[in-house]
Amino acid sequence: MKKKRIVIALGHDALGTTLPEQHEATVKTAEAVAAFIQQDYSVVITHSNGPQVGMIHTAMSEFAKNHPDYTATPMSVCSAMSQGYIGYDLQNAIRSELLGRGIYKTVSTVLTQVSVDPYDEAFYKPSKVIGRVMTREEADAEEQKGNHVIEVEGGYRRVVATPKPLEIVEKDAIEALLDADQVVIACGGGGIPVLVQDRKLKGASAVVEKDTAAGFLAESIDADMLVILTGVDKVCLNYGKADEEALDFISIADAKKYLEEGQFEEGTMAPKIRAAIEFVGDSAIRKTLITKLDPSKPTIGGENGTMIGK
Repeated sequence: MKKKRIVIALGHDALGTTLPEQHEATVKTAEAVAAFIQQDYSVVITHSNGPQVGMIHTAMSEFAKNHPDYTATPMSVCSAMSQGYIGYDLQNAIRSELLGRGIYKTVSTVLTQVSVDPYDEAFYKPSKVIGRVMTREEADAEEQKGNHVIEVEGGYRRVVATPKPLEIVEKDAIEALLDADQVVIACGGGGIPVLVQDRKLKGASAVVEKDTAAGFLAESIDADMLVILTGVDKVCLNYGKADEEALDFISIADAKKYLEEGQFEEGTMAPKIRAAIEFVGDSAIRKTLITKLDPSKPTIGGENGTMIGK
């Protein structure tokens, strides 16, 4: 009998920010992931990379500024670096936790590219703020390169597009590893956005929204469930207000209605709800669970968090 597949999407809380924080956080995260694996699910893990890719981008930009012989590092390369950097800690922490439970499975990080449409509307309206704070002169230099900048407190920062994913380039590799009963880490940070040009893949100056990518990954590999681990126990209506209401279950119809009403904040819960809606679709089988990372409660039965389905 084929194992049920779940995609676990890790948020910032599961990874930390600095190198020591990340190393410590991944040990805790590995406990939660290992518990799902111990329940005999076939597991794919995806993760955020905001602080990490920002750190890498800033470091590489500073290096290029101080060493004129070196060119600046494209965003796509910084994204690839962050996948390797985070995947390294994650796969080692999960492997160690599994061995401690008497489970031997290979844990593999797949450097994952996601193709996007060069005519996606997002390229005409870039909105994702990235990188370090720049001076006016540095911002002018970025604009001369064709990049977009926005004024922020203390200076200027780059903004890039957030196009929708079209295809996961390494999907067959992910499927092969799952079929071999391995644990897979893929589409880190939303995947590396690329443009398909004949036989070549060209890195795009963009970021695929991580929750969108998690739902797309789950749909692409025909997963049974998407588990989005975040910083809150449950999805709430009127979040942060006196009449806040935590929800145990949300139907797809209600999820759409709540989105239209503006119940969920952009940049936090709204992308997660959209990912759930896209993944579940018209399926009576697929479910999405949004909950807080808690190694002591590794269940997807609905007892913890908010379940979203038909």
